[in-house]
Amino acid sequence: MPFVLVPADLSLWDLIGNLRPVPLVIIILLLLFSLYSWTIVFSKSSVFSRARKDNRNFLRAFRKANNLQSVAVASEQFTAAPLVAVFDFGYGEVERQVKQRGALINKAAVERSLQLGISEEVTKLEQNMSWLATIASVSPFIGLFGTVWGIIDAFQGLGNAGSASLRAVAPGISEALITTAVGLAAAIPAAIFYNLFGTRIKEIGTRMEDFAIEFQNLAERDFGG
Repeated sequence: MPFVLVPADLSLWDLIGNLRPVPLVIIILLLLFSLYSWTIVFSKSSVFSRARKDNRNFLRAFRKANNLQSVAVASEQFTAAPLVAVFDFGYGEVERQVKQRGALINKAAVERSLQLGISEEVTKLEQNMSWLATIASVSPFIGLFGTVWGIIDAFQGLGNAGSASLRAVAPGISEALITTAVGLAAAIPAAIFYNLFGTRIKEIGTRMEDFAIEFQNLAERDFGG
């Protein structure tokens, strides 16, 4: 049978407006995923930006300080810094030992407290990262489901029309392409920022581990441990 060409007189918005229920639901779901992932991206970008700035300023103040007490006072200015939270864990343990025994006796307890602080801060930084990973991995498959559904519709339209024409297959093919595109549009940014934020979390984690060593050194100098 001859292949009949049909003028492309429909815009993208016309195609979206004529979507059938299943592709429409898929696209709405993917758009919600995309919106949520971008919300996470902007929120975490702000968190990492403040954390990096306050970490840098706090670390400068820490290295200039002569003792832990002066660091504790200065730390109140840098509340967004993960290093401050780690410092608070370690300083709390040092204070308890000094009050009870007059000196820093149990260095292992201080080290454990610092590790607890690091673990807690890493957990906070990783909040919602699983959602980015899920959106990045699931969205293409949801889009693929829409693609398969659109192709099935296209073949059904072709069978119902009884002729090989673009008019018969265009709705199904357009739905397939749109859902594919929306699925990729939701997945790609989520995957990029998941990897980017993962790298930043590792960097901050390493910085906290290094800071824990500096803290222990200063605590030992201060209290004769």
